[in-house]
Amino acid sequence: MPGAAFFKRGSHFPSLAAKDEAMLTLSDTWMDLFGLSGLLNPTALIIGGALGWYADRAKKLWIAAFAAAALSLMVETALSFTGMPVWSQHNAGPLAMFPFRFAGGLVASAIVFMIAKRMKKA
Repeated sequence: MPGAAFFKRGSHFPSLAAKDEAMLTLSDTWMDLFGLSGLLNPTALIIGGALGWYADRAKKLWIAAFAAAALSLMVETALSFTGMPVWSQHNAGPLAMFPFRFAGGLVASAIVFMIAKRMKKA
């Protein structure tokens, strides 16, 4: 029987059975959330920094952080649909990744906003 391997593990869905092997403990999830997949995602940091450079008020950093999180998830999804390799292989879902990418984008946009503000004064 071709599907007997994942029925033996107790899951009736192949996608859940595949995730059971890849992520065995809670610490794997946290490593994904705090690593390159979540908080330190390069796409979210670049987008947050770019939008922080063009922000004219500190209140707009929240918008930059939201855009960084949302756009980074969209870019990653588009890359996975094309079959191109993605730099952040993770098993946590996008709803788990979003707040961590939001926080990373917020920090990046705030740092770049402060640098841009000082450069414009000089």
